[in-house]
Amino acid sequence: MGEGLQQLSDKLREAFPNAISAATIAQGELTLDVVRDDIVTVLTHLRDAPDCQFQTLIDLCGVDYPDRIERFDVVYHLLSMRKNMRIRLKITTDEKIPVQTISKLWPCADWFEREAFDMYGILFDGHPDLRRLLTDYGFQGYPLRKEFPLTGFVEVRYDDAQQRVIYEPVTLTQEFRNFDFVSPWEGMLQPLPGDEKAGKA
Repeated sequence: MGEGLQQLSDKLREAFPNAISAATIAQGELTLDVVRDDIVTVLTHLRDAPDCQFQTLIDLCGVDYPDRIERFDVVYHLLSMRKNMRIRLKITTDEKIPVQTISKLWPCADWFEREAFDMYGILFDGHPDLRRLLTDYGFQGYPLRKEFPLTGFVEVRYDDAQQRVIYEPVTLTQEFRNFDFVSPWEGMLQPLPGDEKAGKA
């Protein structure tokens, strides 16, 4: 398996010397760092070339690295059933630079790209219907960005008196718990129920 992936890596780097900036093999999977503007060309080759045949798009997702200038990775996972190999491709972008859509190569990428837009705000140029997928209408912000608060900004509930859905600022119904990370067997300050007689012996 590793030998086949290395051969594939060498062939791809030879075929696309300017498009593939790095290639690594880890845990039986080849990862390629691809130049953003060449992603459709490389993916088309991986899908159609006889020695590749990566005809299944398993997933497309985003990753947020807020300290970088181009803070987002867009990650593509492909599977070749005929060659029994997996490959991962990564490109980088930011909040303003769009990535070319691959929904014409794999129709399932339509919703994957909508999810990446909804969760991270990653833009896809040429997408047929780029709008939010998982969040509510009028939702503000992008939930999987690192700066987005865990509680969110607003909560949604149905109000029986008003007979409609209302949006309210988030309110916490209880204080945050104090996690001291002490083992429950060592950190109990009071005796456990049933252990009262343990101290008398």
